[in-house]
Amino acid sequence: MRGGDLVAFPTETFYGLGAAALDAEAVRRVFAVKGRPESRPLLVLVDSVEMVERVAAAVPSAARGFMARHWPGALTLVLPAAANVPRELTAGTKTIGVRWSSHPIATGLVTALGGPVTAPSANVSDGAPPTTADEVRAYFDGTIALVLDGGPTAGGPPSTVLDVTVEPAHVLRAGAVAV
Repeated sequence: MRGGDLVAFPTETFYGLGAAALDAEAVRRVFAVKGRPESRPLLVLVDSVEMVERVAAAVPSAARGFMARHWPGALTLVLPAAANVPRELTAGTKTIGVRWSSHPIATGLVTALGGPVTAPSANVSDGAPPTTADEVRAYFDGTIALVLDGGPTAGGPPSTVLDVTVEPAHVLRAGAVAV
């Protein structure tokens, strides 16, 4: 990933497609491989609140409360993006979705990289989100560098996406965490 490669890995819901989130070229590769419209931003995984502070321009107290109650877990928080966050990642929204996964492989990958990792589902755009490494390979065989096989994931609803840039916070996508 440090060289711009893409890696698929398990999360608590589905397999994700990872790139070094602050590498604009690697982020563009995620869009290209998935066939994802560039108008749809990518969420990133972090391994600490300190890492959130590296990619967010501000972390409101409400966001910190949600983090304390629901992280690690399947809750994505939308925050104002810091200046160092590539426009490609935010799709020009000036916001960034961040999540701290409860899956040890996902969090271990972030820690090993030492920075945030993209985490859209590891499928082609509009394809079913994969719950096994074999399903990921069926989508991307030969087009990504590595699939970390952590066994089957739980599937189910995806992460809940909560916009905390507004008051009160607004659910953008209902999902695995009831807020």
